[in-house]
Amino acid sequence: MIITIDGPAGVGKSTVAKLLAARLGFLYLDTGALYRAVAWKVLKAGISPTDQERIKTLLGTTSLEIQFHNSAMRVLIDGRDVTSELRTPEVSATASHVSAIPAVREWLLPIQRQVGERGSVVAEGRDIGTTIFPTATLKFFLDADARVRAERRHRELVAAGHVGAIETTYRDLSRRDTQDRTRSIAPLVPAADARSIDTSNLDVEQVVEQMLAVVSAVL
Repeated sequence: MIITIDGPAGVGKSTVAKLLAARLGFLYLDTGALYRAVAWKVLKAGISPTDQERIKTLLGTTSLEIQFHNSAMRVLIDGRDVTSELRTPEVSATASHVSAIPAVREWLLPIQRQVGERGSVVAEGRDIGTTIFPTATLKFFLDADARVRAERRHRELVAAGHVGAIETTYRDLSRRDTQDRTRSIAPLVPAADARSIDTSNLDVEQVVEQMLAVVSAVL
């Protein structure tokens, strides 16, 4: 079984997906981390995130591996575990640009789908139900008020040691929303058969319980 969870930044996809996967005993696939990993290498290489040709060339000398340890997903770039380095504001901003590059999306597509062949998966991202796993058993789309999402993301950044103003986080998130929703390739939109959940006034447990109720109906 493949369950997809899509939605904008700061909506709680990662937290919900991890918990849902743990409850079901499924693998958890964070596809956003893969784009962040590419962004991480682009930054390390000193390449502009809008230089599509140089990034395409960079992919030709890049290896990306996904490992699972006690159901926790780790991302390795060229053999280096970069999982803990993927949530900085700089990587996030760069990931928004590189995720719109056709060559990057094509390069990552088979890597993501291979995880779906390892067993039952809860996969989260922005185009999982529409592009990566269009025939998934169940699809969810999470959304929330932009201010609520900014506050959630800001708390995550502060907890990770990245101190900054909430207004800066809000502007960054709004910019990411616009880029994700208006890009020409695989824009952020709910799949036609996705179940939408507004998480603005729900905690993680409440969201997961709603999802489990839907899952139990098809198991």
